[in-house]
Amino acid sequence: MKFSEFRYERPAYEDMKKEYEDKLEKMKNAADSAAYMKAFDELNEFRGHVHSMHELCSIRHTINTADEYYDEENEYWNRTMPLMEVYEVELAKLLLNSPFRSDTNIPEAFYLTLENKLKSFSEDIIEDLQEENRLSSEYGKLKASAKISFEGNTYNLSSIAPLMRSDDRDVRKRATEAYNHYFEENEDRYDEIYDQLVKVRDRMAKKLGYENFTPLGYIRMNRLDYDEKMVSDYRDQVIRDIVPLSVELRKRQAARIGVDRLECYDIDYRFRSGNPRPHGTLDEMVDSALKMYTEMSKETGDFFRMMVEGELFDLPTRENKEMGGYCTGIFDYKVPFIFANANGTSDDINTLTHEAGHAFQAYCSFKNVKIPDLCFPTMESAEIDSMSMEFFTHPWMSLFFKEETEKYYYSHIESSINFLPYGCLVDHFQHEVYNHPEMTPAERKSCWRRLEKIYKPDISYDGFDLLERGGFFYRQLHIFQAPFYYIDYTLAQACALQFYVRMLNKDPDYWKDYVHICSLGGTKTFTQIVKEAHLKVPFEEGCLKEVAQRMKEELAGIDDTKL
Repeated sequence: MKFSEFRYERPAYEDMKKEYEDKLEKMKNAADSAAYMKAFDELNEFRGHVHSMHELCSIRHTINTADEYYDEENEYWNRTMPLMEVYEVELAKLLLNSPFRSDTNIPEAFYLTLENKLKSFSEDIIEDLQEENRLSSEYGKLKASAKISFEGNTYNLSSIAPLMRSDDRDVRKRATEAYNHYFEENEDRYDEIYDQLVKVRDRMAKKLGYENFTPLGYIRMNRLDYDEKMVSDYRDQVIRDIVPLSVELRKRQAARIGVDRLECYDIDYRFRSGNPRPHGTLDEMVDSALKMYTEMSKETGDFFRMMVEGELFDLPTRENKEMGGYCTGIFDYKVPFIFANANGTSDDINTLTHEAGHAFQAYCSFKNVKIPDLCFPTMESAEIDSMSMEFFTHPWMSLFFKEETEKYYYSHIESSINFLPYGCLVDHFQHEVYNHPEMTPAERKSCWRRLEKIYKPDISYDGFDLLERGGFFYRQLHIFQAPFYYIDYTLAQACALQFYVRMLNKDPDYWKDYVHICSLGGTKTFTQIVKEAHLKVPFEEGCLKEVAQRMKEELAGIDDTKL
């Protein structure tokens, strides 16, 4: 069955409410653990169906934000999902206090997430949640609506990217100016949306009894076995062990492309001969990916063949399509779906392999996880699956990059190292914002720029006023739509790089460990999953230093001046 044939039908709120109430009542009245679990399984089938309808609407809305039908449906879900939280909380209370709790095989990690649900919701914040959803959607639509004029053509934020990486430095500069001009024109609107988001999140936190949104943000992200202090110490490791290497790599990049100093429009231009670009059409890229995953393992071959036959991805960028990329799951059909914005750059391959990692994990866990909430792990664990897959595909990159394959290897490793400080910058910024919700939009931008000089001290924004004032963060959708979801990528990157080292060292068990953690879904916490994979937990002192040294050696083995 193809994705286009998946049926979407809006479930009426009153019908969902009655279904929840009836099934919760069956659980409450269960005579024994068998009856209790049977009722819980039935409820999970219903919850999975609700989730499926919500996800089908969301996917089709992000594919075309101008589609009036799905725009209206998206608004319905923005209003309705907070109302459904009332019943999710009732379910959490019932499960946590059930006399049959010890008689079931429900994973302990699930109970931890249920406790977080109780800590993060009350009926008093329903209207605030609806407002948060509305503002989040408004941000997505604003970015999707961008029309950037450049040399007689019109681009969106994704399609102009190849020009911002042009071999001609003047073209790079002018394309970057056009890109940033869009944000300058909409500066007040971005500031207004984010200001309202910060205020509504702070208001929810205070209604729930928290000093500010930061502790609530950690709870909503299900930080099950680490806290703010551990994250702060981890960021300090990045500043000490990664930032100097990142600065060194950019100096090497400047010499490689023949400039005295990297300007902001040079950052994504890696080689004087041009950045590596995937060869062929999108259809040919998918064919190459099928060959790659078929050769990688039986599991990945079966998985990607299912994705192709079901047309379970939407890859090209187009007008009115939301920016970015994601993977989600559709519980009714037990399949994942990949969304991307392919624009002819190496990011197309990074995004495909990254989201395929998420999709492969869902494919594995859908086979044996019945609780919808556990089909995906918590986000930092989920990113191990996706970021590791990026490295596992290295041996097949010649299918996509042909004679530019070595350039891809170098740029992928280099960008993986350079990402760590940026990811910590995004996280640190959010801590500052939510710990100080009284900041004005101008003060927030100033805060971003101050932190940027710590994590990326050599970056120059000469001639780019908005960026010099700290407006770069407008681009980062996670800051607006998924607060505190970004340190996850860096924690996962530290784990993925360890997997990569094991692959390079021909460790016979690295793949077995990877498939194992994919099959776990969300049945374990982050540090438990890292240990199940036989990796070092990133909070351990020295973890990043070891990874950095190994990647430095790997890059030193490539003569980048000849690429």
